[in-house]
Amino acid sequence: MTFDPGSSHLQLGIVGCGAMGRGIAQIAAQAGLRVLLYDTNPEAPGAAIKTIGEALAKLEARGKLEAGSASRAQALLSPVADLAALGGADLVVEAIVENLEAKRALIAALEDCVAPAAVLASNTSSLSITAIAARARHPGRIVGWHFFNPVPLMKVVEVVDGLASDPAVGRALEALSRRLGHTPVRAKDTPGFIVNHAGRGFGTEALRIVGEGICGFADVDCVMREACGFRLGPFELMDLTALDVSHPVMESIYHQFYEEPRFRPSVITAQRLAGGLLGRKSGRGFYDYSSPADALPAASGSASASASSTLSTSSAGGAPGIPEELPRSVWVSPRVPAHRARVLEALGDAARVVEAPDEAELCIVMPLGLDATTGALAEGLDASRTVALDVSTPLHLRRTLMTTPRTRPEVRDRAHALCARSGVPVTVIRDSPGFIAQRIVAAIVNIASDIAQQQIATPADIDLAVRLGLNYPQGPLAMGDALGGALVLEILENMQACYGDPRYRPSPWLSRRARLGMSLTETGF
Repeated sequence: MTFDPGSSHLQLGIVGCGAMGRGIAQIAAQAGLRVLLYDTNPEAPGAAIKTIGEALAKLEARGKLEAGSASRAQALLSPVADLAALGGADLVVEAIVENLEAKRALIAALEDCVAPAAVLASNTSSLSITAIAARARHPGRIVGWHFFNPVPLMKVVEVVDGLASDPAVGRALEALSRRLGHTPVRAKDTPGFIVNHAGRGFGTEALRIVGEGICGFADVDCVMREACGFRLGPFELMDLTALDVSHPVMESIYHQFYEEPRFRPSVITAQRLAGGLLGRKSGRGFYDYSSPADALPAASGSASASASSTLSTSSAGGAPGIPEELPRSVWVSPRVPAHRARVLEALGDAARVVEAPDEAELCIVMPLGLDATTGALAEGLDASRTVALDVSTPLHLRRTLMTTPRTRPEVRDRAHALCARSGVPVTVIRDSPGFIAQRIVAAIVNIASDIAQQQIATPADIDLAVRLGLNYPQGPLAMGDALGGALVLEILENMQACYGDPRYRPSPWLSRRARLGMSLTETGF
């Protein structure tokens, strides 16, 4: 028998009074649970209760909690001096250091203290629940319960079943999660579970783009924020989480999946971690935070970190540094009529459109998963007069132009001026299969598709976990549906052909559903 998640007498034990342990204790006490806190540092439980009390008092003072609720919740928190004092707990959560042997030793010690029916939950973010439970006398009661920091604000929690976990224990934790005001998602025991696994495409593909010299950190962030709707660009996010956290996670998941190419880390983050450029907390990361808090941070690091003399991220046509001379004539590829119509509508009457490329000063192609060079050669164009425009994102938000190695500077600048004429910001990058947005979004969708293929979680839980846990504008499978599964598949297949890298091989989940015209959220049989 597992505990009753709706019981008014439910008692929760927490081992580890760091930020995660405090956060779990706070939401449990707010939900009316009695909470016992233990830490190897005897002063930590008392300090944690004080910190929680102060946080609750601030919420009450701001009207976020009912009058008197802060003191009632704090009264449910009790420090204990040893593990034996947790013997009456129905559920004990370990939130200690991410070390397998330390967690196994704690489980063994807890099994000597708690009742046979008590549940033992691990808040691990990176270790296998199966491995943690492997030496336990009763492995069926050991389940992952992975919250995200800060726990009171991040309203999603992963309930993770190890190979020996009793499914009833996971169901009880799901119900308790809802009682605590959180949304549970169920996951199998695999590296990164759902959220950290699904999040690999965003940062690693961005790093590869910059590592190839295609553009700078700020260029990638602007495109992903403004054209794709992410709250933060990948480099802004890495600066927020700090490289001493994010880079080890990249390496850990990569190695745990036996060097899966989709998760390949980057030398860029390894070097910057070694150099102490951790992000906001060190004052400098991909951006420099030494300027006043209300100033936009400047890209920091090597020449590739910011726009070079041949690349630019502009705010509007006519702004300082933005070219103003327009091309006298423009040819727009008719290869995909719908794409051509969108581009012509976006450009308006700013330039004369011609029907033959030989008559044009500027030729525009719209490749998917291909570079501008391939686009120009495929249509028999003069590469010195050709640029590529990304049509995978809304053209009224931010436009991305891509040059061939032979595109003349004046052609590039006139294309920039033309695209910025209506006041839409423009990013100009060097030649790259898949631009910026296509590459990163396709990587995100492909990894999520493979999570579904491996049945690590249901499509609904994948989208829910990523949307809540990573604040993406959509779940990754819904993102793929919005772009079009067939289009995502085309991007990946073309990128794989360009690079010859299995990193871009499409997931069978994506490939089959795209070819059948199915939603990526459909499970099928």
